[in-house]
Amino acid sequence: MQENKKIKVGISIGDLNGVGCEVVLKTFADSRMLDFCTPVIFASNKVISFQKNHLKIPVNFTGVRNASGIVEGKVNVINVWTEAPDVLFGEATAESGSYAIKSLRAAVKALKNQEVDVLVTAPINKNNIQAADFKFPGHTDYLAEELEGDSLMFMVTDGLKVGLLTDHVAVKDVAAMISPELIKNKILTIKKSLQQDFGINKPKIALLGINPHSGDNGVIGNEDDKVVKPVIREMFADGHLVYGPYAADSFFGSDGHKNFDAILAAYHDQGLIPFKTLSFGMGVNFTAGLSRVRTSPDHGTAFEIAGTGKADAGSFKESVFKAIQIHRNRMEYKELTKNPLQKQRLKR
Repeated sequence: MQENKKIKVGISIGDLNGVGCEVVLKTFADSRMLDFCTPVIFASNKVISFQKNHLKIPVNFTGVRNASGIVEGKVNVINVWTEAPDVLFGEATAESGSYAIKSLRAAVKALKNQEVDVLVTAPINKNNIQAADFKFPGHTDYLAEELEGDSLMFMVTDGLKVGLLTDHVAVKDVAAMISPELIKNKILTIKKSLQQDFGINKPKIALLGINPHSGDNGVIGNEDDKVVKPVIREMFADGHLVYGPYAADSFFGSDGHKNFDAILAAYHDQGLIPFKTLSFGMGVNFTAGLSRVRTSPDHGTAFEIAGTGKADAGSFKESVFKAIQIHRNRMEYKELTKNPLQKQRLKR
């Protein structure tokens, strides 16, 4: 394994009218980032030049036609299109959505072809990306179809990791979607990710209840008693360190999350509200369970401040760091698990 090899970080530019370009350019305006990675932005020279000049961000870049021309140690821009689309900051237009998807498709293709090592995605708007050939509620669902594996929306920082049983699903449909098979698959996906991506050999995982107070023994719904608890008992008996279900309303406030390596929430807001409250600005959205590494910042397009230069690049920069770290951890895990005698080098 080449410890000092610079990771090629593929970057999809996100919605051109949002803050995606801004946080990308601010991240790589810091030339120290090029000491350990080579960024490859999938967009166009014209778009990047416009955004750079409008936002007055001092970053130099090299335009290349395709992945074969990537220059190590430089900010590379692969020209996915040659025209100059209108940039209307703060507006969710069909045009900006279409260019976001062009960038994403090109970046994912390069990732699949191993022309880049990891993918970091800038924010998209879930409404204006919808098209006849693209009907996905977000990045996670699209990547789940394009890449091998069982995808899991996994929000991570160094001290807090929250996965979701269901992600972009209406609240009214959550309980019906949660089955014993789904719970088992998500637990196994989290466990494998904690081991290979974060170096945790025997991870402890907590499940949050579906209903308030985990159903109060059937008084507030019976899904926790009939679906969640039997799965936890079965998997614990099989040697998996899985616990719960815990009442979600008090779990984070009482620091219950600090006793576990990861938490599995039943639905989107149950997991993301506490995660973003505790970690906003430094959290990373990691799509665990797939054959390749993809991360994203923990915020959206932020149309309300797009074009003003006020966007905080902290979460995007952390997404780059985390993608590189996970990629290296995964490569090390593969090397270590080739020889059972080396497994003790894994943490804990």
